[in-house]
Amino acid sequence: MSAIRLVNGRVIDPASGRDEIIDVVVNGGRITHWGREAHSVKATTRDVQGCWITPAFVDTCARLREPGQRAHGSIASETKAARNGGFLHLAVPPDTQPVVDSGATAQLICERARAAGYASVHVIGALTRGLEGKALSNMAGLKSAGCIGVGNARLSMASVETLLHCLEYAATLGLTVFFSPEEPSLAGGCAHDGFMAARLGLPGIPDIAETIALATQLLLVEQTGVRAHFGQLSCKGSVELIRIAKDKGLPVTADVAMHHLHLTDKAIDGFNSLAHVRPPLRSEKDREALREGVRNGIIDAICSDHQPLNAAAKLAPFPGTEPGMSTFETLLPLGLQLVRANVLPEHVLINALTIAPAQILGLQAGQVSVEGAGILVIDPRQRWTVEAETLLSEGKNTPFMGRVMEGSVVLALS
Repeated sequence: MSAIRLVNGRVIDPASGRDEIIDVVVNGGRITHWGREAHSVKATTRDVQGCWITPAFVDTCARLREPGQRAHGSIASETKAARNGGFLHLAVPPDTQPVVDSGATAQLICERARAAGYASVHVIGALTRGLEGKALSNMAGLKSAGCIGVGNARLSMASVETLLHCLEYAATLGLTVFFSPEEPSLAGGCAHDGFMAARLGLPGIPDIAETIALATQLLLVEQTGVRAHFGQLSCKGSVELIRIAKDKGLPVTADVAMHHLHLTDKAIDGFNSLAHVRPPLRSEKDREALREGVRNGIIDAICSDHQPLNAAAKLAPFPGTEPGMSTFETLLPLGLQLVRANVLPEHVLINALTIAPAQILGLQAGQVSVEGAGILVIDPRQRWTVEAETLLSEGKNTPFMGRVMEGSVVLALS
């Protein structure tokens, strides 16, 4: 794309601490000229008064449904939706079909993403062969194939000893291990183990299903020294455990999905399967602790946890529906809603969507000065309605359907 001059926009770049209204030139997915210099080069001019100019968003967890789950979406459709929502860099977990336990599968995903041309996709390889939790995967081969880390998604390990050996091996290779903490023996339900689940007669998942697993994993991180990222946290106890780990100097980071910053288990009232996610939406107390965790930096990043599903996946009785939510295109306006409600400062929101996740993933992205990182122009006031026709994702599974949103990406430059 040729150079474009953006005038009268507000540049917010947490990586450099810059927050000012200034004219800039964008070329090659980065800002190349500032202020007076921006008017000394040949470029197409666009007035973006009232808009924010930020780095492109980086996502630590998004499922694109390829390979193996084409009925719910494709790499082409979901990366197009991601770009529409401001995400130009995506990390995908290894629980595809087949799972990402070989370099060939990782390369296939990246090749399809490059062919689509909407966003850069970065693959997390399998921690164990077949994600079965029994034997170590070929982590060296996965690293050579370009995997940015390894993880076992939300699938269980055969034993703590097996996990210990996996972490020791990952540490020797300098790989980040991605955890979605959950103790399977306590996670057989489908909703948060609280008043709402009891009233609806739904089997519950207590918050200790997450914290018991997290505590064990943190002890093993301390033992092995492996770099670890804990994703999609959902409860107050997890925030406290991550705080303690960081205070001890452990090499850990954490994220939370945007919907856990907005919704509680009240959203499942009426057996609303569109609010059926995993980990489940929890209590008001948990939501407030997660918000505070982002605000004070204990939780580093906000992810989409995008999981597109077709209509049939949400039509069974609540326990029989598939968990997951289509989130790429609603994430930004939901984040801006937190800003307007004084829950998060603007720079904290942008930091949690840009430089913080980029550093977690080890990417040269999330800042306005890096070539190819991508630049967004955001209109925080633009109103639009969440409808099947307005969502580019093949997954229309969102509890925000019909909601009027405020804020959208008007330009994504890469």
